[in-house]
Amino acid sequence: QVQLVESGGGLVQAGGSLRLSCAASGGTFSNYDMAWFRRAPGKERGHVADINWSGAYTSYTYSVKGRFTISRDNAKNTVYLRMNSLNPEDTAVYYCAAAIRGTSTYNYWGQGTQVTVSS
Repeated sequence: QVQLVESGGGLVQAGGSLRLSCAASGGTFSNYDMAWFRRAPGKERGHVADINWSGAYTSYTYSVKGRFTISRDNAKNTVYLRMNSLNPEDTAVYYCAAAIRGTSTYNYWGQGTQVTVSS
């Protein structure tokens, strides 16, 4: 069973950038498709981006397209989320999640990392 630990959150001014990392352990990383979700204050948790096991395919929610980039390094068992042009609406707790390859069911979650964007 894979365990996930996020890092890289923090406080940033509007227009700034952050890179989140999610380190996986306890499983064969390339057996999992990976994703980032976020929960903003008072809102449901929502999908941000996902990447397939090889890194060949990615998808993004509309509001982050062109600003966020998801990537992975299977040799380092890590998935990343590069976030550029941040705005206050991106303020949320960001969660890393893993799904067994091809299932689209994210059963494994990290504890989350807070991202706060000030105006």
